[in-house]
Amino acid sequence: MNNQTRINRVTRFVNTLNQARELGLTAKEVGSGYLIMELPYSDKIIGNPDTGVIHGGAITTLMDTASGSVMICALDEFELCPTLDLRVDYMRPAAPRKPVYARAEAYKITRNIIFTRCEAYQEGGETIANCVGTFMRIGKDASPTTYRDLITGGEE
Repeated sequence: MNNQTRINRVTRFVNTLNQARELGLTAKEVGSGYLIMELPYSDKIIGNPDTGVIHGGAITTLMDTASGSVMICALDEFELCPTLDLRVDYMRPAAPRKPVYARAEAYKITRNIIFTRCEAYQEGGETIANCVGTFMRIGKDASPTTYRDLITGGEE
């Protein structure tokens, strides 16, 4: 699968997730087994109105969405992979009025589980948070054909 197909599929998948769509999450870069996603800064995700710091829940959503979407970049065929476990370690608050990026990778794929790691950061590269996740493989045929066709553009 080429990178344009990957980014198109990730974009369609993210657009089916109300919370991700509401936050404005977008895939910025993709490759085989990795992706970079952006969370744009906005007033609706401020956690502390005095400082303008982004709420940790928005960053967790970014990392969960990036980690869950990286399956599209790692697997040849689309399949839903629900989150089994996600552990997030926060290192520092995100600087206000700047977007946050998440780089996720699928580092181990088994028949039943996909293992991911993800880093949230801002321009300059200083880490905001790290996470590791496990996602259950339920198989291509477990998701409805109409949903699979929506994500793949009917290519499978």
